[in-house]
Amino acid sequence: MNAHLFILSAPSGAGKTTLCSALLAEFPDIRYSISYTARAPRLGETDGQDYHFISEEAFVKGIEENHWAEWAKVHDNYYGTSACFLDETLASGVDVLLDIDVQGMLKIIPRYPDAVTIFIMPPSMETLSERLKNRGTDSREVIAKRLKNAEGEISQCHHYRHIIINDDLQKATAELFGIIRMYQLNKSNKERTECQQRCNSVQKAGKST
Repeated sequence: MNAHLFILSAPSGAGKTTLCSALLAEFPDIRYSISYTARAPRLGETDGQDYHFISEEAFVKGIEENHWAEWAKVHDNYYGTSACFLDETLASGVDVLLDIDVQGMLKIIPRYPDAVTIFIMPPSMETLSERLKNRGTDSREVIAKRLKNAEGEISQCHHYRHIIINDDLQKATAELFGIIRMYQLNKSNKERTECQQRCNSVQKAGKST
């Protein structure tokens, strides 16, 4: 099987959540990797949909037993990606979408070096600042922290195979879809080639007997 692991990263406010939702609607055959966390659910969050909520004891045990493809402790809360889910889904030939930050991507790439990494870039820091302010959900201090974090994440974008500048949502969505289709087409062509090679081998073996 030649399944792909697609990894999307972006600074807060760059439009990654919207693009991920559009991608999953357009490509229903792609499985979304839901992260695990040891924090309590927030208002409106659903277990198994927003996150898999587990106890801190269970999470730490997962670290000790190497269950996480990548994990981090953020604001005293554990977050991680299930290596078992990724391995089993990819082995079954199904593509996976993973939505993680830059540090998570850097941790996971050594284990999945063929992953298709995509960074969603805001057109400018000024535009990103306006988007965060227009949300109306964060204080000035939180917005300033998000912008500072964004600068650090953007400085790491050279680690990604593909960079999409989200200055127009429709264009960015089309570009993202084009990247996914390119890899899925290559996968189909590779599978057809391998199938033909197996058929040729069987035919040759039959003629030699």
